[in-house]
Amino acid sequence: MELLILNGYGQFVWPAFLFTIVSCFFLYLKSRKELQKHEKIFVQEFGKLQTIKIETDKRKEIKKQALSGSPI
Repeated sequence: MELLILNGYGQFVWPAFLFTIVSCFFLYLKSRKELQKHEKIFVQEFGKLQTIKIETDKRKEIKKQALSGSPI
């Protein structure tokens, strides 16, 4: 019981701990939601660019093979 009372300061310490834990949990939830939002925006903008880049790279490789003059 002495652990909970903390020599009379428990009434100040435990609410401070509770406030800190709740605040950190709220910030975690808000950060996670914001991250998911930015991930969706990133995929919408740059996900398409990646497929276009791959197709362009394949065309460049075909052009290199055609211009190299090697039979392979």
